[in-house]
Amino acid sequence: MVQQVPENINFPNEEEKILLLWKELNCFKECLKQSKNRPRFNFYDGPPFATGLPHYGHILAGTIKDIVTRFAHQSGFHVDRRFGWDCHGLPVEYEIDKTLGIKGPEDVAKMGIEAYNKECRGIVMRYAKEWEFSVTRLGRWIDFENDYKTLYPEFMESVWWVFKQLYDKGLVYRGVKVMPFSTACNTPLSNFESHQNYKDVQDPSVTVSFPLEEDPDVSLVAWTTTPWTLPSNLALCVNPELQFPGIVLKGKKYKPLFEYFIQCKEKGAFTVLVDGYVKEEDGTGVVHQAPYFGADDYRVCMDFNVIQKDSVPVCPVDASGCFTAEVTDFAGQYVKDADKHIIRWLKEKGRLIHSTTFQHSYPFCWSVTLTNQKLQPETLKKEDEHPKRHHPKSSSLSHTCYYTIKTSNSKPFTL
Repeated sequence: MVQQVPENINFPNEEEKILLLWKELNCFKECLKQSKNRPRFNFYDGPPFATGLPHYGHILAGTIKDIVTRFAHQSGFHVDRRFGWDCHGLPVEYEIDKTLGIKGPEDVAKMGIEAYNKECRGIVMRYAKEWEFSVTRLGRWIDFENDYKTLYPEFMESVWWVFKQLYDKGLVYRGVKVMPFSTACNTPLSNFESHQNYKDVQDPSVTVSFPLEEDPDVSLVAWTTTPWTLPSNLALCVNPELQFPGIVLKGKKYKPLFEYFIQCKEKGAFTVLVDGYVKEEDGTGVVHQAPYFGADDYRVCMDFNVIQKDSVPVCPVDASGCFTAEVTDFAGQYVKDADKHIIRWLKEKGRLIHSTTFQHSYPFCWSVTLTNQKLQPETLKKEDEHPKRHHPKSSSLSHTCYYTIKTSNSKPFTL
């Protein structure tokens, strides 16, 4: 006999009843048991970081993943669903650094990598129960008992196996990319990581002159809030569509601010370039280009052959955010501390037009240090060169290996 539906339904209570029924009947495991001889449907789930609690983004993505895998099961497939934990990267390290008062790589070296890793492993399951409760309450069917962690050697080996398949097929090359970089952690950051902690800050705001070689009495004027990038200036850029300054300035030579990298002039540096990314809403319509500290700068200077793929990078900042020996006037200074000294130098040389401060939103890493852009060597998947080639064994995972980062002395940059 069909039970009458009450006029007022408490949906949360009804959900609890369904969850209890699923648990009593062991529905999820029974479904896996009944479907074990069916064709497999492989679903590669991007696991959450192990050190934080679930939030709305996890809930939304988890619901979509549950829909996909349930549909696959109902379409005649066997679908293993194992919960995973992302144990790599800064989130875990940051928690340990806070607990142990670690300030940088030197502290880790004193402690020892083995001891540091042991501390990191000790917290990866800190919120496991909270995750299991939340995910189960949402009604998602997934196996927590047979979970996986990215710190498992077999998991890491599987990723390297996929990468080797790409390498063996000639689908990877070594290149560079300007990326967020943390000078406190001495490591590049993903865009996701660098976007997690924006703060309003007061930065220097300077307007600087660039006298033309053809007529030193005429100067181009550029504005920047990062004076520390000026020693690495290799070009200026204007929008060719703007009435002023426009296309007429293309190719004009100017006097460099500094001569640390004067040798680059032989390959076209210290020239006015053109590109549509320059807008008239901000600044002067002339943008200073430090190609190894800005993605657009790098792209534009590459387009005009001011720099090449095999060029020695003009990247005079070390992993701790200090100027290297090439920048003789400011060597050893942390770049943000050097801002005021660079401004004073510009004033003494008669190149400073105006100096004030400017408040804007800027990314910080977990260590509460500024996140800037810096050149980073990386290994890239050559999708552009082989757009129609597919590899059945690795296509499902290839997105997880789109690029791998290898640090060196010329890195993308986060302060």
